[in-house]
Amino acid sequence: MLYSGYKIISWKNDEDNTQKQIEEIKNIAKIEEVSETNEYVEIIEQEEKPGELNPYWAFIDSNLLSVDFNDLKEVNSDITGWIEVKGCNVNYPFVQTNDNKYYLNHSLNKSNNSAGWVFLDYRNDSNLNDKNNIIYAHGRAENTMFGSLRTLLTDKWIKDKNNYLIRTSTPEENMIWQIFSVYKIEPTSDYLKTSFSSDDDFKSFTDTLINRSVYNFETNISKSDKILTLSTCYDNNYRMVVHAKLIKKEKRI
Repeated sequence: MLYSGYKIISWKNDEDNTQKQIEEIKNIAKIEEVSETNEYVEIIEQEEKPGELNPYWAFIDSNLLSVDFNDLKEVNSDITGWIEVKGCNVNYPFVQTNDNKYYLNHSLNKSNNSAGWVFLDYRNDSNLNDKNNIIYAHGRAENTMFGSLRTLLTDKWIKDKNNYLIRTSTPEENMIWQIFSVYKIEPTSDYLKTSFSSDDDFKSFTDTLINRSVYNFETNISKSDKILTLSTCYDNNYRMVVHAKLIKKEKRI
């Protein structure tokens, strides 16, 4: 009983500290919606034309998210970018360091915290320019970090096509990604590949991800695409995974 009580108190303290940092970072962050199209904006060419009802056509007209990282970097120099997932609570800066362990039990201010923080795989390019760019966070029961990603498995979230959108911002580029697969799976590392032996290897990989999805998003992935993967724990027995492909980007100047 004493140990259980200690764990409950520790969990509550960590969650309170996480909430405090979330509020502090929201007050510090300078975020703009970028609507104008210019020479630095690129619409990613589609090898197969999306259907008329595919939200791709609305998404490529969506505003990009542009974050000023100067003040954020003063909070933590490991901050690499910002991620927002539509239809849930994910709207945070993400970090990157030289392993995938440190931010499992350290918060944004680098204090010990079981809630950890949102972090980019150490193997990835910091500007999300790899074939598979992977971002992790704990699936907290209070819906902080990636806890609210569970919402993406619900009928309510799936029925609203406006939700199939992820926006990221890094110091070099602002990007829009279209979700093409959502699922929970028993622990495996096969979706965490960051490099591929060939275009065919990559296409086989993405076909597997599409086939796992709980919903058919009717989104095709080509050999030339780049994808974003979000990974978290669903519960003690399953992982929650989201995949999206890059459809629009803006080079920052």
